[in-house]
Amino acid sequence: MIESLTARFRQAMRRRGHFPSEQAALKVLYLVTRDKRKGGGNVSARNNEWKKALDAFAIAYGDRIKP
Repeated sequence: MIESLTARFRQAMRRRGHFPSEQAALKVLYLVTRDKRKGGGNVSARNNEWKKALDAFAIAYGDRIKP
């Protein structure tokens, strides 16, 4: 699942080129995780521990991520 998500991140970043700010890049990555794929659903729906992961990211990167 991680490799699939990483591939989707890379694909989204290549398609959009450069970003005016870090916030814009994070928004694209967030939208990639929420995007529903045909037959696969979205990544956060398949991972029961997603809330815990988001909380850990909020602690580690509190100035960048809002829970």
